[in-house]
Amino acid sequence: MTERDAKIDYLEQAIPELASAAVTQAYYASLAAGNDVMVVENGAIYEVSPDGRRTYVKAVEPSVPVEPGARRSFR
Repeated sequence: MTERDAKIDYLEQAIPELASAAVTQAYYASLAAGNDVMVVENGAIYEVSPDGRRTYVKAVEPSVPVEPGARRSFR
């Protein structure tokens, strides 16, 4: 593995943590701006309001677990 490839691999390892932090920040920023947000918990979609109210929207199918690094193809 070249030095360039090693640097890329190192940086790519940080992507999941950075993405998680960005989603969390967007969630709270949206609520702070007075907007409602939708969340999925325990097989259901809820609308969360800035005042803390949670409104059930509908049931959804369970998520599909994916192993890190796995490749998926869709038709």
